[in-house]
Amino acid sequence: MPVKKKAAKAAASRRVAKAPPKARAEPRNGKNPTAAASADKGPAKPPPESRNQYNAFERAIQLFRKQQFAQAREWFLKAQEGPAKEIKANAELHVRMCDRRLQSAPPAPRSLEEHYTYGVALLNSRQADQARRYLEAALRLDPRAEHVHYALGVCLALSGDLQGAYDSLKRAIELQPRNRVAARHDPDLEEFAQRPPLQRLLYPDSA
Repeated sequence: MPVKKKAAKAAASRRVAKAPPKARAEPRNGKNPTAAASADKGPAKPPPESRNQYNAFERAIQLFRKQQFAQAREWFLKAQEGPAKEIKANAELHVRMCDRRLQSAPPAPRSLEEHYTYGVALLNSRQADQARRYLEAALRLDPRAEHVHYALGVCLALSGDLQGAYDSLKRAIELQPRNRVAARHDPDLEEFAQRPPLQRLLYPDSA
C-alpha cells in the first residue's frame, strides 16, 4: 500500500583518547593488558549480518521515546528478524510494551492527515480493527479524500469484509482513477484481487 514514510536517524560517535605509551610490564593476575586496552574502546560494532537488525532496533527506540508507539511497534517487529538473539529478545519485549500503551492510552489525532497516518501505521502492524476507526474518522473530516478511501478499502479487505472493501476502493477509484492500477499491484490486496467482488472492480475488462 502506498504510504508516505518519514525517516530520521540520529548518529552518535564516541572518541577515546589514546593513553601515553607505558613501559611494558608483566601481566598481573593472569590478565592480558592488550585485551584490557581494547576493552576500553567501548562496545564493538554489530557484525554485517546483524547490522540491519541493529538499525531497525535503533529506529524503533527513537520512535518509542517520542511515544509514537504504533510506528515503533512496526520497527520492533522488523528488529526481531535477524541473527542477534539479544536484539530479538529486546524487540519482543518492546512490542508487548507498545501493545500495552496502544491499548491503554491511544493518541488523540486532530487533523485528517494525523488520523490517516496513525490508521495506516496500525494497518501496517495488522491491527485492522483499530486502523478502521481512525480511517473512518479521517473520512468524516473530508469525505473526498481518495487516499483515505483507498486505505480503508485495504483495511476492510484484510478484515475479511470484501464488499466493504469493494465500496471503499470503488470510491477511491472514482476520485482518482490511478488507484485502480495501484490496487492491482498492492501486495496487501494480492490474495483478494482475483476474488469477487474486487475482481470486476480491478479488472473490468475481464469481467
